[in-house]
Amino acid sequence: MPTVDRIAEVPPAAALQPFLNPARIAIVLSSERCSSWASWPFGSWPLGSCSLALLVLAGVSPVQADPAAPSPPVSTGWAPAPNRAAAPGPSLPGPTPASGALTAAPAPQPAAEPAAQPVSPWASTFELYGFLLLRTDTGLEIGQRSTSFDVGLGTLLSKLKWASSARGSVEYGRLGLLGDVRYDRLGAINSRTGPRGLVGLKTQTSFNATVADLALRYRFGARESAQGKVGDFSIIPYAGIRIIDANFGVTNTLNVLRFERQVSRELSQTWVQALLGTQATVFLAPRLRLFGRADVGGYGSGESEKLSGNAQLGLGYALGHNTDLNISWRYQGLDWNNGASGRQQRGISSDANGVEIGLKFFF
Repeated sequence: MPTVDRIAEVPPAAALQPFLNPARIAIVLSSERCSSWASWPFGSWPLGSCSLALLVLAGVSPVQADPAAPSPPVSTGWAPAPNRAAAPGPSLPGPTPASGALTAAPAPQPAAEPAAQPVSPWASTFELYGFLLLRTDTGLEIGQRSTSFDVGLGTLLSKLKWASSARGSVEYGRLGLLGDVRYDRLGAINSRTGPRGLVGLKTQTSFNATVADLALRYRFGARESAQGKVGDFSIIPYAGIRIIDANFGVTNTLNVLRFERQVSRELSQTWVQALLGTQATVFLAPRLRLFGRADVGGYGSGESEKLSGNAQLGLGYALGHNTDLNISWRYQGLDWNNGASGRQQRGISSDANGVEIGLKFFF
């Protein structure tokens, strides 16, 4: 067993830099004769009569010493020799001579999150809907003769010739416009008629009507959407105009024995009236909302009247991110007369209620 009687001076870190990565190295100089030292896992290193063993505790594989290179001075005893300047030599990446520590690689920076897209101040909605009348009670006055009909869903469906309706809105910020257009056409419906209840007169009434609303609106609360948080709400009052175009055709047929006589009359009237209303919605669940609407239009002047109104209450369910299915109950009323008397008298009255089903899109 070789004995250790001297410890060679440890060369400066810069001198060993070309050969070793930063590691702990013990250099032992033995005075006993030895031919080689085994150092796993690098095999045996023949070092001559005085062997220099490099015990590599960490780093790269050792390199055989150059026999022509001068040996570093040896100090006696256990005290280390004073430091001296490092011998010039090639430089490899590694620790600095002063600290002998590894330079830490910069920590990877987390990927920056994409900037949030600005919310556009513009928003709009569009809804296609159908008003399925469950019952309607309509009366006409033409001169001194009046007629009326009160029919249910079955008759209305059999006499329906055409129906189309749509509504929409556009807003910038909280201020916007809304519009609503509805057109219906019914074929001849048997009705009651006669001055003072005259019996024996068969009457049929047909009509087509167009109702169009255009109003300025202002929104309080959240923007309209198909989905939202529970409790989100909006209240939107509006004011504008309503245009009504109504056309009625009345055919009276009188049968006496074999004598038949038909008298046809028409009543066509178009008028514009002021409109004032509000609509509101509140989310009961992220996809379910409760909504309502009410408005009144028209004015009275002397004996003439031009009045109309709507009331609506229903539920909307989100079918997607921007699509809603709406089902509601709706009432619609209309009352108009020209305030004249005798043969010049004209008047229309109507009360209708039913189920409205719509598909609404949010943009």
